[in-house]
Amino acid sequence: MNAFHYAFKVKDIESTRKFYVQILECEEGRSTENWIDFNFFGNQLSAHISTNLPEPDYCGIVDGVNVPIPHFGCLLEKSVFEKIQKNLERENVKFIVKPQVRYEGKIGEQKTMFVLDFSGNALEFKSFSDDHEVFS
Repeated sequence: MNAFHYAFKVKDIESTRKFYVQILECEEGRSTENWIDFNFFGNQLSAHISTNLPEPDYCGIVDGVNVPIPHFGCLLEKSVFEKIQKNLERENVKFIVKPQVRYEGKIGEQKTMFVLDFSGNALEFKSFSDDHEVFS
């Protein structure tokens, strides 16, 4: 198994649990009053409470679209991408980059969408038309 571990800052456990468990349907792992772990599509996220939450910088330009840096996310199968999109829409989570197709008709064609979690962390979800083109 080659999964990643990512630790990041959040404002509180309650809103973080709602976003990652109820909306993204991540399984909750261990937690204390100061941090909480999630199974983020087979990867380990560790959310730690902080009072110093930086604002995303929209300095990334990808296919003509300004994207927030830093951000993290996941490559998803089409059906999972669509389910997450519906969950985000159902909960009225604002898209900072609306669901769209990037590189249409080209190598690396992908669906993509960006949102902020309830602590302001930027997340991107992608679904490639051809998984063999992820690094092409």
